[in-house]
Amino acid sequence: MAIYDVPADELIGRTALSLKGIKELTPPSWAIFVKTGSFKKRPPTNPDWWYVRAASVLRKIALRGPIGTSKLRTIFGGRNRRGFKSERFARASGSIIRHVLQQLDAAKLTSVELKKQFRGRKISPSGMALLDKVAAEIFKEKGLTIPQKKAEDVKPIKKKAVRKKAVKKTKKVEDGKS
Repeated sequence: MAIYDVPADELIGRTALSLKGIKELTPPSWAIFVKTGSFKKRPPTNPDWWYVRAASVLRKIALRGPIGTSKLRTIFGGRNRRGFKSERFARASGSIIRHVLQQLDAAKLTSVELKKQFRGRKISPSGMALLDKVAAEIFKEKGLTIPQKKAEDVKPIKKKAVRKKAVKKTKKVEDGKS
């Protein structure tokens, strides 16, 4: 029962409700006026959109490992419709994602990875525990089960035939005889 086994929209919605109780995660005063990207026409209509975005960012961090603001902007980006011109891709607002990441760090749900090859935010054990707990609740509520593989369904692994290298016999060339 992991975050992979439940539908993403239900996991994000339930996680948003759980994040509402954390005091470090509060929307800033400007959150009611801001759009989530330059490609959007209006601000979000959901009054709890900040928590939904925080839950979605937390899930993406759990799935994709150390990830930074730039990649998250690309993930949450969308289609920029430009009138008569052809549409193009536009990235999401970086300020919203940065503020959410800072709040998740303050709540100890994520941590910063600086020393390895891939830098960015990674999920902390408490953040993964929160996501797993919510996923387990959804799993039990839906009555889902993980399909177990039967011994009959598992195909035996065929061993590859090992080729023996042909050993070349070399002729000894005696001195003076050719």
